[in-house]
Amino acid sequence: MSAAPTPVLSRWTWAFEDADGSAVSPSEPAQPDAGFTAQADAEQWVGLQWRDLLAAGAEGAVLLRDGVRVYGPMPLRPAE
Repeated sequence: MSAAPTPVLSRWTWAFEDADGSAVSPSEPAQPDAGFTAQADAEQWVGLQWRDLLAAGAEGAVLLRDGVRVYGPMPLRPAE
């Protein structure tokens, strides 16, 4: 009998853009170095941090799964 394969967990991270679509890397708030193990955890984090990210110069957020774009850029600035 062979051992069951070890499940490979995806790494969910965010990339951020300024108003021109250029990449920005806000130092605060910092997402976990290892990223998130679930999409919902990543989305919850950005939902809690968007104001600080916006204040740090990020205008849009791009969700990545293992470095591949899932969606975005999602605007961080509220609609007027």
